[in-house]
Amino acid sequence: MGVQLSHGRPGQLHGGAALKASITTVDVTGKRVLVREDLNVPMSNGAIADDSRVRAAAPTLQHLARRGARVIVMSHLGRPKDREPELSLKPIAAGVGRWVGRDVQFAEDCVGEPAIAAVDSLQSGQVLLLENVRFHKEDETNDAAFARRLASLGDLFVNDAFAASHRAHASVVGVAAYLPAFAGELMEAELAALHQALDNPRRPMIAVVGGAKVSTKVGVLRNLLKKVDFLLIGGAMANTFFKAKGWPTGSGLVEEPALDEARAVAAEAGDKLVLPVDLVCARKVEPGEALRIMEADKVEPGWKALDIGPRTVIQFGERLRGAGTVIWNGPVGVAEIKDFSDGTKAVGEAIARSGAYTLVGGGDTVAAIEALGLAGRYSHVSTGGGATLEYLEGKELPGIAILKEA
Repeated sequence: MGVQLSHGRPGQLHGGAALKASITTVDVTGKRVLVREDLNVPMSNGAIADDSRVRAAAPTLQHLARRGARVIVMSHLGRPKDREPELSLKPIAAGVGRWVGRDVQFAEDCVGEPAIAAVDSLQSGQVLLLENVRFHKEDETNDAAFARRLASLGDLFVNDAFAASHRAHASVVGVAAYLPAFAGELMEAELAALHQALDNPRRPMIAVVGGAKVSTKVGVLRNLLKKVDFLLIGGAMANTFFKAKGWPTGSGLVEEPALDEARAVAAEAGDKLVLPVDLVCARKVEPGEALRIMEADKVEPGWKALDIGPRTVIQFGERLRGAGTVIWNGPVGVAEIKDFSDGTKAVGEAIARSGAYTLVGGGDTVAAIEALGLAGRYSHVSTGGGATLEYLEGKELPGIAILKEA
């Protein structure tokens, strides 16, 4: 059973989740197709500040409209407490229209009379965006009656919001109890990429994990250790591993409650674990500070490790050269400040040059590759954030579990 992988070659999926039925295999002409997308974009002065999620959603919506579906799009935006006007999806309709290449109509609510009237007037090939589903508290509680009201707007359901699929919400999971549920093109690309990287990797397989906290990623580290040949750790989470070894960490961020977890992961990993050998340190996390390179086991009082050092860059680069598969989650320094971004840029370059199948995930990592000019150089950049992390942990995501199997 093949699937089109995100780099365009048919391939076999192994392990984890079964192949999901694609909406591309269904006759949608004249049908009301209810599509859950993730249009939770950053806004600035009422305009979209970063449209990458809109771009990612566009292919599924374009495809459905071209095939004559009546396309009804639902999404959340932010975390509304009530019906805050600044969290309305209305300004996003034009951005969706720009990328889909046709006008997008807007319904002032996602259920009830405004939604029903807007859907009823929709013609084949037209696209309608519903108002923020989270303006109704029942979305997040996966209320069955609310899910039924959403489902009544469609004949088929498509989940294309991989990034929201770790949430058992009415608009992600609940509607599938009332409508046949299929995967959209973005969902398919995400699942194919994760399967290729995790379940059928080319060897050697290397994971590079950064970020601040061990506690948020301990499940990921444990699950990856069963699969990888090497696990390279950077970012502030390395400090917790250093402290667990009894090394001084100056005034750097250490997650004291996670020291036992770090010890357990290090013991389990043995020779697979690769920690930095030197660090770029400063007294404050601010641009323009005096910088010093220190040995990883000799960070002085009052100094903080804020990036990996030059010898670590070489060490990580040697490990990555000739890799078969690389999974990268989390910057290896405070990459949003230029003075502490060299390590992340160098590691990102080494991953891009490795010739491996490369999967990049996590919001901070994606922001870093955009800012450092590395975008477009990896096999797959996941839109998933928390959903990608949970998948890397080996958890079943409710929004994927409810989809029909191929």
